[in-house]
This record gives sequence, structure tokens and C-alpha cells, in this order.
Amino acid sequence: MRILVTGSSGHLGEALVRTLLQAGHEAIGLDVVEGPCTHRVGSITDRAFVRRCIAGAVTVFHPATLHKPHVATHSRQDFLDVNLTGTLNLLEEAVATGVESFVYTSTTSVFGDALTPHVNEPAAWVTEDLAPVPKNIYGVTKAAAEDLCQLFQRNQGLSTMVLRTSRFFPEEDDDRTARARYTDDNLKANEYLYRRVDIEDVVSAHLLAARRAPMLGFRRYIISATTPFTPEDLNDLRVHAPLVLRRRVPEYEAIYAQRGWKMAQGIDRVYVNQRAREELGWTPRHDFGALMARLQAGGDIRSELAQEIGSKGYHAEAFSDGPCPVES
Repeated sequence: MRILVTGSSGHLGEALVRTLLQAGHEAIGLDVVEGPCTHRVGSITDRAFVRRCIAGAVTVFHPATLHKPHVATHSRQDFLDVNLTGTLNLLEEAVATGVESFVYTSTTSVFGDALTPHVNEPAAWVTEDLAPVPKNIYGVTKAAAEDLCQLFQRNQGLSTMVLRTSRFFPEEDDDRTARARYTDDNLKANEYLYRRVDIEDVVSAHLLAARRAPMLGFRRYIISATTPFTPEDLNDLRVHAPLVLRRRVPEYEAIYAQRGWKMAQGIDRVYVNQRAREELGWTPRHDFGALMARLQAGGDIRSELAQEIGSKGYHAEAFSDGPCPVES
């Protein structure tokens, strides 16, 4: 079975190709730059190139995108060209060649301003029912590409799935304040409570989505680590996260103390993966409790796959104020 993977020189694209090849599938990786899992070098904005690459594919995984770190270095037109026109090219060629499942990698960034509650409001309980309010061109183009996928399922009968992934990048945070307050592992461990996911679990969600797409039709799913919190925690969580965590994962305090780590005082959102678990049968392995158990045993917070893929970065050049420039 031939499977096309876009963005195969990136974190998720490489992880998908590696996993597919190890499982015995014929995986074709395409990207604009060369990489160990990239077989075709070219742009998804080139319709003829897309047509050549997609020929004979049964499944398409589409992680290729311009990301949030590119907002300060690329034009809005670049985002439209790659994230919208590129996706349109893939969808139209998928229909033409008879693709059975099309899985689009979106982002929880599409929620934008909807993720930030007003002062004195509880933390946001973020499900797929929350209406997106994109706050930059990245979010706008990702949300619009989701709608393209829905349109092709509705009008052309292409089985499409949209996976809104939370953070899985290994690079340092672009927030200078966060980098100053926490070590990198400390910050990422905290995020597994509410806004991060391991790349191994992202891959498994994509594989399940491709398998279930012909039966379910169009769906959107949040792909994030399973949170230990409940809606009853949201008021306290906004103002005193450590207090809530002592109730939910009490063993964390000793493990954090051994490392000199700190827990965030307040958490303003919680991504909820319940729908993906129920409808896809997805069972993410890497939640906050699993991380604490690994740390207690002397292990790493990253899965083996995450360690194999490593850090790729988003830019060829270095910047003086962090891993990427911040939009002014």
C-alpha cells in the first residue's frame, strides 16, 4: 500500500515515514528540503510535482506547512501559497487519483484568542466545540485548510480527517520569560498537563485516523496528552495550579523537588482529547503521570521516537533572542 507523506524532512513527517517503513508500508516522503526520510524534493505549491508524487497513493498524510515560527520571517502570501494552495493541490490530486484516506495535520493554534479567558474567569476547557478565533496568518490559513478538507469530503466524497495537534516540537520556547523561569524539560513537563503531546502519540493518532476515515467521514480531533484535570478543577487551576495537581498527581512534588523544578502558578487552558480517544480508539501513552513514572525510574520525558527524531529547528539562520524571531 503506497502512502504519501508531505513535510517528510520535518518532525512529524519524518516520524510518520519511519514508522510506516518499519511496518512494511511503501511510504513516499516529499519535502522542499532533503532529509533522511524524503524521497521527492519539491514544493506542494507545484501542482505537477504533487501529481507525480501522489500517483498510486491510497493514503495521504499532510503535515507540511509553514508554522507559527515562520510568521516573522515569511509573508502572508507565503502562508496562503503553502498552507492553502498547497493543501488544495493535494486534495484535488487525491480525488483524481482515488485516494481512500486524507489526514490533515492542523494545530490547536487555530483556537487563537478563544484560548485566553478573561480575568477572573476559570481556565478554558478546550474541546472541538470551541469556535476558533485565529490571531495570526498561521492560524487563519490552518483553519481555512481545515474547511477545504471538509468541503472535499462533502462535495467530492474524499474521506478526510483533521487532527489539531498540540505542542510536540522539541525546540526551546519562543517566550523569553518562560525560558528564564523554567529549564526546558521543566517547561515541557508542565505542558503535558494541558497543552503538549509526544510525537509517538501523534503518529499513532494519524495512523488510526487514516484507518477510520472511510467509516467516519469528516472529523476534527484535538490530539494532546490526556490531562489529569476535570472541569471541576478549572476555577482553582487558573489561580493555583500546584494545589490542584497535589490532588490529581500528588507524587509530582517529590519528583519536581529532586530536580529543582517549578510548577506554573496558574494554567489558563486545558486541551481535551476525549473525542479522539472515544471515536478513533486512540490510547495515548505519554501523559503527565507516565512522565513522572519515567523520571522516577531515571528515564527521559521523551519517547524513544522523539529522541530519534531530535530537534530540527524552523530556520536556517540563528537569532539572538531565542530559537526564532517573534512577530512585532
